[in-house]
Amino acid sequence: MRLALEEARAAAAIGEVPIGAIVVRGERVLGRAHNLTRCWADATAHAEMLAIRQALATLGSGRLVGSVLYSTLEPCAMCAGAMVLARVDMLVFGARDPKAGAAGSVYDLVRSPWLNHRLTVVSGVLGKECGSLISRFFGELRRAP
Repeated sequence: MRLALEEARAAAAIGEVPIGAIVVRGERVLGRAHNLTRCWADATAHAEMLAIRQALATLGSGRLVGSVLYSTLEPCAMCAGAMVLARVDMLVFGARDPKAGAAGSVYDLVRSPWLNHRLTVVSGVLGKECGSLISRFFGELRRAP
């Protein structure tokens, strides 16, 4: 999760929403990324999506069986769906997203009995630190002229 926090800080440094994600298998980092939705003007450039794409490219495969995705924020429906489709085994996230979280807060796509793959979920890992980054970011946005 500390690597994901590094990515989130890198996002904040360039004016992006501070969310970072890492995909690992064993001790090997397969992909790491932070949000780039603003820089790229691309609504799909979430940290989790970019980390998944990088991990798939690293492996040269369409599946991430045996992998763990660490995210500083509970994933949205798009990212949760991508994790299911890529067959990520476990999701570990920091802060809950009570507005759009799709790993237990609003939806639970990653553990849906109607889908053909389910992830193990661990939440709250460094949650206060992850949440404070996001809260600070949006607080500063609201104060900006």
